[in-house]
Amino acid sequence: MSAQAEPALLYSEEEDALRAAVRDLLTDHCDPADVITRTESASPHDVSLWKSLAGPMGLAGLLVPEELGGQGATHREAAVVLEELGRAVAPVPYLTSAVVATEALLACGADDLLTEVASATSVAVLAVSLHVAPGGPVPGVRLEGDALHGELTGIADAAAADVLLVPADDGGLYAVRATDATVTPQTSLDITRPLARVTLEAAPGRRLGDSAPAVRRALRSGAGLLASEQLGLADWLLTETVRYLKERKQFNRQVGGFQALKHRLARLWLEVAGLRAAARNAADALTTGADTDVAVAVAQAYAAQVAVRAAEEALQLHGGIGMTWEHPVHLYLKRAKADSIAYGAAGTHRSALADLAGLPKP
Repeated sequence: MSAQAEPALLYSEEEDALRAAVRDLLTDHCDPADVITRTESASPHDVSLWKSLAGPMGLAGLLVPEELGGQGATHREAAVVLEELGRAVAPVPYLTSAVVATEALLACGADDLLTEVASATSVAVLAVSLHVAPGGPVPGVRLEGDALHGELTGIADAAAADVLLVPADDGGLYAVRATDATVTPQTSLDITRPLARVTLEAAPGRRLGDSAPAVRRALRSGAGLLASEQLGLADWLLTETVRYLKERKQFNRQVGGFQALKHRLARLWLEVAGLRAAARNAADALTTGADTDVAVAVAQAYAAQVAVRAAEEALQLHGGIGMTWEHPVHLYLKRAKADSIAYGAAGTHRSALADLAGLPKP
């Protein structure tokens, strides 16, 4: 049965097989200790891992049509990949390139660039600040003659980009080669998804199409599928915390056997189950086009608080070891915190949901 025919909240056999393949690769090539080491280096992106995901597995072109060299898959499959990348806090530009930038390129019909992305010869990044929500105000650079001038900040994964998709003040979206821009790292809480400032000084750009619809489509998909990444984070944190509490002993008893901790874990399990439903529904809505705006707003209104709470609970319940730099829980806390404002904070999505439902804003 195809993924499209599956009930919204269930996984198809193909999706389960995809999950297993991605998890196996990440288990072999994305060890938490290596991710921690990489965050302390000058190159936080794992280029080797990205090549393995994007090349042999073809994940860079998952949403690209087959006639352009992609997989012709749906947002449901992309969501499964993001769940696994979230579980590993993988430092790769999948969400920014294979989802957000790809959606913008699809909206503009930029077939040549889509082929580059699908073949993993180029990483494309939408030059819009990571915090901007779907439908939110998007800063643009100045177009003077045939050249672009200006500065854009908070651009996620810009350091890994070969092509930047830049909104301009004439209402167009322009493709700019990264070699024609100056990319300066900015301080980022989540080093596994670093931010940068992009400066353009008379940079040549190619107009791809109208910026507003392309950017809105891209950010909506980014927000909807970010919930799957947040699900992966929360699920790993819950699973790892339960495992640790079964091993840790206090007063010659398993800590996980204490009633108070059982209640906290049970509550967190219920919240993660709710997040799974919301994330799966958003992915299915992006695939089918049914009530997409509502599904994305619901997912993002709920996802951030669950992922952050799962990280905070994991940090506390791991005790002293959770406070050490050597344990990976801090990577998940930082990603969860950063994700909580990516593509719009929860309050922004609650307001959007209220508008869609015709209710007073919260």
